[in-house]
Amino acid sequence: MKKAVITSSVAAVVGLMLTLGATPVRADEFTKQDVERWNAQFMQVVQKGRELWTDPKLGKNGVVCAQCHPNAANSHPETYPKFQKQIGRVVTLPEMINWCIRNPLEGQPLPVDSPEMTALVAYATYERRGVKLEPGKH
Repeated sequence: MKKAVITSSVAAVVGLMLTLGATPVRADEFTKQDVERWNAQFMQVVQKGRELWTDPKLGKNGVVCAQCHPNAANSHPETYPKFQKQIGRVVTLPEMINWCIRNPLEGQPLPVDSPEMTALVAYATYERRGVKLEPGKH
């Protein structure tokens, strides 16, 4: 009985939409303007990540991420989460970035949900776009 009620309810909504001239929109459909706006915002975050990647203020000793990982090379974001020897367990990319900030850079770790961490992750993953995801790979 429940199935019949749900089916008739869905049919009624679709019928009403068609009567009113509304076209059903799916969650994965967006306009060209949406995509352009979202890409522009993403690239702003990537640019901020690039700035942080080369900013000595991220640490306390003048070392920057780019000294060991120019253009995010050898950061391999596509392999996270994975076991990281330095930490002794499986970690995410933000955890590894914080390890680098604490150790080589001698800085304070970032909250993993901070705009700065989002920018660093966006930059590292952007630089590796097109590379196959391989979590756990060394």
